[in-house]
Amino acid sequence: MNTRDTRKSLGATAIALLLAACAAGNAEPPKPAPDPNAKTESIVLGMGCFWGAEKRMSALPGVVDVEDGYAGGDAPKVHYEDLHAQEERIADGESRAKNHAEVVRVVYDPGKTTLENVLIGFWENHDPTQGNRQGNDVGSNYRSAIFYSDETQHALALKTRDAYQAVLSKAGYGTITTEIAPLRNWNTAEEYHQHYLEKHPDGYCGLGGTGVKYPHVAMAGKTDADASTITANAKEPPLDSSKLAHDKQLVVFEAVDCPYCKKFHEEVQSKWHGNVPIVSTLSTQAPTGWTLAKPLFATPTIVLFEDGKETSRYTGYNGDQHRFWGWLGQQLLTPEQRRIAFEKGTEIPYTGSNLDEQRSGTYVDPVSGAALFRSGTKFHSGTGWPSFFDPIPGAVIEREDDSDGMVRTEVISTSSGIHLGHVFDDGPPPTGKRYCINGDVLKFVPDQTNTSVAATNGAMNPAK
Repeated sequence: MNTRDTRKSLGATAIALLLAACAAGNAEPPKPAPDPNAKTESIVLGMGCFWGAEKRMSALPGVVDVEDGYAGGDAPKVHYEDLHAQEERIADGESRAKNHAEVVRVVYDPGKTTLENVLIGFWENHDPTQGNRQGNDVGSNYRSAIFYSDETQHALALKTRDAYQAVLSKAGYGTITTEIAPLRNWNTAEEYHQHYLEKHPDGYCGLGGTGVKYPHVAMAGKTDADASTITANAKEPPLDSSKLAHDKQLVVFEAVDCPYCKKFHEEVQSKWHGNVPIVSTLSTQAPTGWTLAKPLFATPTIVLFEDGKETSRYTGYNGDQHRFWGWLGQQLLTPEQRRIAFEKGTEIPYTGSNLDEQRSGTYVDPVSGAALFRSGTKFHSGTGWPSFFDPIPGAVIEREDDSDGMVRTEVISTSSGIHLGHVFDDGPPPTGKRYCINGDVLKFVPDQTNTSVAATNGAMNPAK
């Protein structure tokens, strides 16, 4: 799976929320123009998405230029699309050729910094223990890598790797998986990739590191702005678990100046009607007395806790609401509900929930909690499925469905994107429509237990 195809979600570090530094970097003063007569050296590094890698490495003192590219693969010449095509061939067992990695060529002034400082910045600004991935970006094209041009670079790469491994292990991380190999088949990336985050400040960053410092270096390669952000977030207290729902609770781990955290809040959290309560925090720690399954590495990360323990997480919201709701639905729905919701399944007639429900109330999406139908529009169709002649305005999407050798109109929940059923033109007045809905993907909320929802929907459709 390649989240770049959806333009990726904003990532960042979690342990110390270095992820916020992606955005904080926008506030840094511009670097002085490089001296054209200065002697420079360079090294090629892979840190996952090269957009974030370029931004992070450019911020290091003494770095004068960073260029995006591809390297380390078998093909002499490649373009961006070639990497993803090759990754698919590898996954399908159609090729054993080594794929290129997205990399950056870091050019630095040895009079102002050292290769060791550059490599320290490399280690601290991504998670080198993830194998063929970085955050949400999965595939060998996103692997961590150091491609050296001489034995001096090779020796220092190994030395700094071993030093960083020692502190990573002490912090509970696994083995570094970074490929350290001679540079081969360098290809400069397309122009639109160069300086991408300068052109698109709210674009995908995807990096931030583990929050673990290189040994004996307090803030090597970091700006004062980064240092203050880290210090502030390190002091953020964890949520008080006594004020949360112990059986099921969603916690959004976010960062200051994280545009996709704001996007998640605006598009999802601010309109929350879900069955599981949700709360946000700037802390990098689990609520008091609760446990995270593993360290955080990006923001926003939405974690589902059950009985005080993490059971699942969604990392890096990028505006794809249906993808988020799909993740949550997989955690909350029963196997039968998932079959209907995500595989366009149909329950056996007369076996589903809510068929004989007669009370006044609202039928809502079982994942998002969004209102779908009012009880006043329900009628007995004799088909064996709950039937309605009109949905709440804007609650559903209708689209053509030619599956199973038929041409029908599918009904989909606008909020979560789950499959609900089909609509036909044989219903009663005033619409003449029959929304034939699987009862197992409806949750009924009686008016007397949710007067706010009923009042809201009554205001939207007072005739119901």
